[in-house]
Amino acid sequence: MSSSIPTLVFLHGFLESNEIWDDFLRDFPADYRALRLNLPGYGPEPQTGLDYSFEAAADYVQTQLRAEGVHQVLLVGHSMGGYVALAFAEKFPAQVAGLCLFHSSSLPDLEEDQERRQRNRKFLEEQGVAAFTEEFLKPQFSAAHRESMEHHLAMLQRIGAAVPLETALGSMEAMAQRPDRRPVLEKATYPVLFIAGKDDKAVPLAKTHEESLLPDHSTVLWLANVGHLGFLERPTDTRKAIEGFAELVFGKQIAH
Repeated sequence: MSSSIPTLVFLHGFLESNEIWDDFLRDFPADYRALRLNLPGYGPEPQTGLDYSFEAAADYVQTQLRAEGVHQVLLVGHSMGGYVALAFAEKFPAQVAGLCLFHSSSLPDLEEDQERRQRNRKFLEEQGVAAFTEEFLKPQFSAAHRESMEHHLAMLQRIGAAVPLETALGSMEAMAQRPDRRPVLEKATYPVLFIAGKDDKAVPLAKTHEESLLPDHSTVLWLANVGHLGFLERPTDTRKAIEGFAELVFGKQIAH
């Protein structure tokens, strides 16, 4: 059975799950179908012994879409979810109606990124995932929000601590090994939306600016006092941006 309802696929980031989108999508317009997938190795009942590469994750997304009877989609990828979305767009370009890189990038790791990942890998192996989330998550918020968003931080730490060590290490290796996917943006025949936090340490503004010039049609939402978690730090603005982008991508299919 094929679904004709315009569909958005939301892909979570590293040490997250589809739960991060619960509040964000609570009032999302009924005109759209929002699929929130748990990436391989994540979610309430995670499997292990998997291929954690983003190419394999893209195949998994494709399998889920086929099962749902969905062909063309608007992909929304947060951080590592954006890496999966780009891998999907590379493998299945005809199925992409639009792409939103939500605090994400098509660029590969630089040497200093690789060195940081090596340190993080060592920390994970020695201290475990729960201890890592204690160190890793708080700096992802803008300093403007770190004190006021303790409840959001607690949610992310709870989700992150439940991720198996194997999954965390597999994802980290996939991030370290990911290729340069700027050609995906250069060849994009669909619109691309970048959502960027001005205080995001993980995806510096210069990267987003460089990449935003690659697609034929791109839009950037720059957000002050936002780090790497705009769906929590500025949910209303980021949700409106995605709703507007969905209307741009699917406008002709929606009867108002």
